[in-house]
Formats: sequence, structure tokens, C-alpha cells
Amino acid sequence: MNNLKNEISVICFGEVLFDVFPTHKKIGGAPLNVALRLTSLGINAQIISRIGNDEIGTELLTFIQKNGINPVFVQIDPHLETGQVIVKLNDKGSASYTIKYPVAWDKIRCNPEIENAVKRADAFVFGSLVCRDVTSCNTLLELINYATYKIFDVNLRAPFYTKKILIRLMLQSDFIKFNDDELFEICALLHSPYHSLEQNIIFIAEQTNTSQICVTKGDHGAVLYHNGKMYYNSGFKIKVIDTVGSGDSFLAALLSKLLKENNPQEAINFACAMGALVATNEGANPKIPEKKIRQFINPLDE
Repeated sequence: MNNLKNEISVICFGEVLFDVFPTHKKIGGAPLNVALRLTSLGINAQIISRIGNDEIGTELLTFIQKNGINPVFVQIDPHLETGQVIVKLNDKGSASYTIKYPVAWDKIRCNPEIENAVKRADAFVFGSLVCRDVTSCNTLLELINYATYKIFDVNLRAPFYTKKILIRLMLQSDFIKFNDDELFEICALLHSPYHSLEQNIIFIAEQTNTSQICVTKGDHGAVLYHNGKMYYNSGFKIKVIDTVGSGDSFLAALLSKLLKENNPQEAINFACAMGALVATNEGANPKIPEKKIRQFINPLDE
């Protein structure tokens, strides 16, 4: 990482789309959610993706610009439509997804401008869902080679992943973020002999030579393994409206602190508070100022 510059820059790669709920639709896609939240936290974030030449694509592009992100690396596909995901919420606000295929973000292409942007960025964030199509997958695998600091946001959406691609992405990453279900599923694929969360985090670290791993645990907080030490936050008691995007905002908040070389414990506390506050709102990208997060963590301090 290059922290000598005044402004930290992050490139996010992957899906941009509309989450379609029973009564409304919201703009989302994990990489875009991360980029939007990073931007709100003062990080220079950009998104590499692809939309359709359609009305909702135009709406998405306008939204990205209005929220402070230059959409110069959002490609327009002449044939495929802008991505949509059908979201169903259970009585606890937890989401399940039906992801349309193929759509524009399945065909993200490489070009010299994108390659140079990834080379210059302090960090490169990507997930596993974008690898469901060979075109976007090959583009990602090429861009990883140019990245300084590689952050893999595991996003298991059956049937859109394979053991082979998960292993390849983990082996090329400097930082891996899972939820607890994803960690245990991947550890089972790798024949881990362990049963505890901590043992499996260390197992993944050793198997992939990755010194930074984070595992979210829903309303029970998260664990951050950072250069040989575990950091914990046990979560915050909230009333959940929906969990869409809370993990993405968690990751963005965590990175915003770690990229500025903040204390890892402060970073995990800040990230858990951000994720909790997002879950108290509808949709993936509610406005949450940093002051509100500080007050949420320590209500008596201000």
C-alpha cells in the first residue's frame, strides 16, 4: 500500500445492478456499494463495471455521478441489459436473491485505461460473483496482476462459483473478507480438520498465505485477523429493517480505517457500527455520516 499520498484511492470491480424488492427497487451490487460507502468516508473510489444501453442503466449512471463517483470506467453494452436481482426478505429482514443472467456486468472488458487505473490505486476490491461469466472473470484475473493491494470480498451466490476460482482468488489476495457461513463452507471444500472460527481463519491464512482476514458474524459482530493477531467486536443490538448491503458498508468502513493505518481494534469497531446502522435502514446505501457512527459507538462521549 502507498499511504504517502494525501488521498487514498480504491478501485472496485464487478457488478452494478438494481435490487428489486416486492414494492420498490434500489441501486446496488456489492462492488458499487463498497465504492459508494468509501466515497462517503472520504476515500477516492471508482468502479469498473458494465451496464446496458437502457433506461435503468442511465438511471444507474446518473446515481453514481450524483454520489461523487466518476463513472469513466462503467462500460455500456450494446446488447445486454443492466443487471437486476430479485430480492426476497424473510420475517427477520434477511435477504435471499435471484440474480438474472446474462446481463451487462457479465461482459466487463479490459483496456489500457483500466489497467493503468488499477496500477495507480492503493487498493483493488473484487468479489467472486463477477466470475460467473468467463469474460468478466478473465478481465478480473488480468487486472489482479496490476494491483498493489488486493482485497477479495467473498460473495457466495449459488450456483455462481467453483472451488477452483475461489482458491485462485484467495491465493492472489492480500486481504479476504468472509461471512461466517462462507468461511465454514470454503474450509469444508479445502478439507479443514477444524471446527472453531478462529482455527479456520488461521487455516485459511496458512493455506493462502494471507495475513489479513475478516469474518462477519451477522448480529454477533466480526473477527479481524490482522498480521498474526485476532481483534473482536461482539456486535450492536439494533432493530433490523433489512440486511441488504450491510456487509458491503462494513467492508468499506473497515478499509477506510485500515488504509489510513488506524488501530485494527478501532477499525473493526467502526466497521461493525457502520454495518449495524445500514441494517436499520432500507436498502444498501443509506446516508450515514461518520459523526453518527461515533455517537452510536459511544453515545456518552459527545
